[in-house]
Order: sequence, then structure tokens, then C-alpha cells
Amino acid sequence: MTSMKPVALAFVASVALAGSAAAQEVTLRIHHFLPAASQAHQNWLEPWARQVEEDSQGRIAVEIFPAMQLGGRPPQLFDQARDGIVDIVWTLAGNTPSRFPSLEALELPFVPHALGEVTSAAAHEFFEEHARAELDEVHVLAVFGHGHGHFFTRERPIVNPSDVDGMTIRVPNRVINETLANLGANPQGIPAPGVPEALSRGVVQGVVFPYEVVPALRVNELTSHVGAFTGDRSLYTAVFLFVMNRATYEGLSEENRAVIDANSGLELAREIGAKWDSWDEPGLEAIRATGNEIRTIEGDDLQAWREAGEPVIQAWIEEQNAAGRDGQALVDAARALVEKHASN
Repeated sequence: MTSMKPVALAFVASVALAGSAAAQEVTLRIHHFLPAASQAHQNWLEPWARQVEEDSQGRIAVEIFPAMQLGGRPPQLFDQARDGIVDIVWTLAGNTPSRFPSLEALELPFVPHALGEVTSAAAHEFFEEHARAELDEVHVLAVFGHGHGHFFTRERPIVNPSDVDGMTIRVPNRVINETLANLGANPQGIPAPGVPEALSRGVVQGVVFPYEVVPALRVNELTSHVGAFTGDRSLYTAVFLFVMNRATYEGLSEENRAVIDANSGLELAREIGAKWDSWDEPGLEAIRATGNEIRTIEGDDLQAWREAGEPVIQAWIEEQNAAGRDGQALVDAARALVEKHASN
């Protein structure tokens, strides 16, 4: 057999490389706010990206940039996707207060479920039925939330609503801000990446978070006490947005859009919420390993928190009514969807 000459081999190699390059049609860049060590980055965004690449047979490549590596601040993420600075972002609706008013119904006290899987399915369906217009500047991949949020504090625990009086506490959205302000706290809307510095410098005395984010932000190392909620509803949730630049999505080929569609929507929201629930356990284990005190919020204390949340809900309903939205209908819809998915 005659061996191929070096020139011929080089030609074959160049043809193979050209074919490989041609197979990749688009690269999508994802930007988000948590570090690469976070559960969300490693166990949701990375697998999601690899699944999209696999399902597209290499036509779509996905690059992920954690910890705001592409610049800007977390409250600017939504606009980065809207404006095409990046292709996809993961952000919090509450980073820009009042911008997505209807979605706040899912963040009201004790409206969200204690399980992120339930809250997430309800949140995405609520978006589809009641809040599409608020997100029409982007293509929505998933709207979701976490389950129980708890108090993590430095000097003294929070168990009863009276315990927050005079305390400076980091919050993720407008609704929990109002809830704690009504009780005499000094809530501060600090994006998650700023929490370690705020705690270490004493800018805040405590934070509200699900257990999931504890290791990534060193909350277990920077606090000493946990006020842990019980029950089947959560004091609050953060509504998360996983969204894509609309022009980028519409510019994809039909088969590539089908890949994105197959990896988005209600089932993706439910899947992410279930992941969040499973990630709470490593966060709780980090708290236990550090030796932090855990105080359970139950019984009369839990009832006191529920009662403290009612004025916030009523004020929110009135505010929505004044803006031309039916506030009570939005709250009723959010509660009904949570109930629906809790019973599924």
C-alpha cells in the first residue's frame, strides 16, 4: 500500500478541521453573578450548557462566565441580555425593584412554597399566564425560585418578628425589604456577591438566604446563628430569571431554536427548583460543621411571622390596584398555582 505524502495528509487534516468548524454554528455566552464554585454554576448551568451542546450535535457551543466576569454589576444583568451584550443571563427579578411588579406576588410572605421545586413550577406558570408582558424584551428560558429562606446573623439569633427591631439585614428584593422594615429593621438591598464583604465589615448584622448559597458565600464562616423556618410555606423567595437575548434566539436556525426550546420552559424551572432543594443539605451541613447555633422558627413564633406578613400583602395589593393591576387576583393566582403544584 502506498503511504500518503505529507502534503496530502495536511490537506486531509485541513478538510477535517474545516468540517468541524462548520459544524459549530453559534456560540452562546451565559453571564451570572455567583462564583464558579457555587452549586448553581457547577450543577445546573454547566450541565445545562453541555446538554445544549450535545442535543445540537455541536452546532451550539455554550460558554459560561460566572462572578460578573464580563463586567457590570448584578442589577445590570437583565439589561445585558436585553441589549445583546451577552446572550443569556441568570439574575434576580428583585435586583431591579418594581421592574417586574406582577412577579412580586410569588415573593410575598408565605405565598411561596417551602420546596423550591413547587415554587419554581408555580413561578414559571405564573409568568406564562400573568407576567409575559413584563418580560417581553427578552426570550424567557425559565422563571423559578428557591424554597425556605432563613435568617443568618452574627451576634444574636432571629426567631420572633420582634427580634429584627434595630437590626441591619441584607435582603434580596423589595417585598422582604418591606416586611422587615415594618418590624423596625434596617433592610439593605445588597446583591449576593457583596454579602461576604458586608458581613465581614459589619455593614450588616445578618442576611436572609436559603441554605443552598451558604458555602459559596462563606455565610457559615461569617455568621454564628440561624433562624430556621419550618412549615409548608416560605417567608419569602427570590424569583430568578434565566433569559436570552430575543434577537439571538430568533436568529438561530429552526433546528437550533428547537434545541433551546427543549431545554427551557416549565420542566426546566421545576428541575432547577428540585436541584435547589437538594443543595440545601450541603449548605446545612456547612452550618453544622462550623458549629453555628440553629434555632427553629415554629409554633407561636411562626404564627407571629405569618401575622407580620399580612400587612405587607395588603399594602402590595393596594399598590397594584393603584397601578391598574388587580392585586388580589395576582395574589390569588400565585397561591392557587403553588397549591396546584404542591399537590402534583
